[in-house]
Amino acid sequence: MSKKILALLLSACIFMTGCGSDVTFTKRKNPTEIELSWWGNDARTEYTIEGARKFEELHPDIEVKVSYSEWSGYEARNRIRMVSGTEADVMQVNYSWLKEYSPDGKGFYNILDQKRQVNLSNFSQPMLEYGIINGSLNAVPIAMNAETIYINKTIFDKYNLDIPETWDDYKNAAKVMSKDGIYPIAGVGKSVWLFAIAYAEQKTGKQILNDDGTLNFTASDLKIMLDFYSEMVECKVFPAIEKFDRLNVDNESYAGAIAWVSDAINYFGPLIEKGEEIVPAPYPHDDSHKSGDGWYAKPASLYAMSKDTDHPEEAAMLLDFLVNSEEMALLQGVEKGVPLSTKARDTLDKNDMLKGLQYDASLVMENNENLSKMNAYIEDSGMIDIFVAECDNVIFKKLTAEEAAKELYAELTAS
Repeated sequence: MSKKILALLLSACIFMTGCGSDVTFTKRKNPTEIELSWWGNDARTEYTIEGARKFEELHPDIEVKVSYSEWSGYEARNRIRMVSGTEADVMQVNYSWLKEYSPDGKGFYNILDQKRQVNLSNFSQPMLEYGIINGSLNAVPIAMNAETIYINKTIFDKYNLDIPETWDDYKNAAKVMSKDGIYPIAGVGKSVWLFAIAYAEQKTGKQILNDDGTLNFTASDLKIMLDFYSEMVECKVFPAIEKFDRLNVDNESYAGAIAWVSDAINYFGPLIEKGEEIVPAPYPHDDSHKSGDGWYAKPASLYAMSKDTDHPEEAAMLLDFLVNSEEMALLQGVEKGVPLSTKARDTLDKNDMLKGLQYDASLVMENNENLSKMNAYIEDSGMIDIFVAECDNVIFKKLTAEEAAKELYAELTAS
């Protein structure tokens, strides 16, 4: 497909419902115009727009056009924009996109070329390494993230249950809650995928993927994941992936959820406002493993610059504002996670803003020494879709777990 056709598709998408919004704030005489794009809920959109306005006030010769959407719309739209070379000058990117769009390190602008504009001294080298590919700093991480188990302690207390720590604790909770139609936890496909990986990695003692993204598990190892998923669904620990309904968190049909640190308030904000006590739980393990074994941490998201930007200096100034400025730190708080920038973090500390469920979840993540650095390939949506399909084959008795595991292995190793 030609770039011209892709650009036309993008233009059409802009006017389609669910594709997001594009806004230019004020008209100036001959300003330098740059674009900022991101995904998120209404609260994130509101404070990011306000942040862009504050940036314009500080730099009246720069005009910021903003483009935003919820996650699925943003992901689909950005895919077209990246391929067609029409992406925003500064954009929020998912960790897995670095390998997808920039396997050689040339898919995004090298931010090291703008070190005068972006104060990288606020970040430790290990944190910056998450955004470096082949020596090129493709993106700056905003905060760290990990799949976390959130428990509605108010519900668990009603059943006289302790906060779960082991895999068996969740099955025991399900035995008590299921008679009332309550699941101890629930999660979307990616969350359950990572939940099952943690279990299988503890059982096998090896990681599912090699560094280059190739499969390190055998068919027998994958069968452990399929058996685990089937058992959790049959025991009513969590509902089948396709039956997950976010609203069931609000109506308390789910007594917990598997979600990112950065999604804490998005999932549980309404319950907290009602007075429910929500707490992050330890990473599940069995008696032979420690909490955190088999679990992964990654940047919550990152900011990158377009390799084709016509205004790299101005784009770098905006990127620096987003990750390092006091103004943006106060607007964003810990909504995207606890900031990695020491300046941003110090700003929140001085203003007594390092608190709340998201901060508590961040501490659980930061204080756990057993978390592994996430391989970006592990979030590949195609891989997750194949896993879910084979789980369904087992659940609906279309295949045995052994047959489904062989199919899964063949599909995940196909070139």
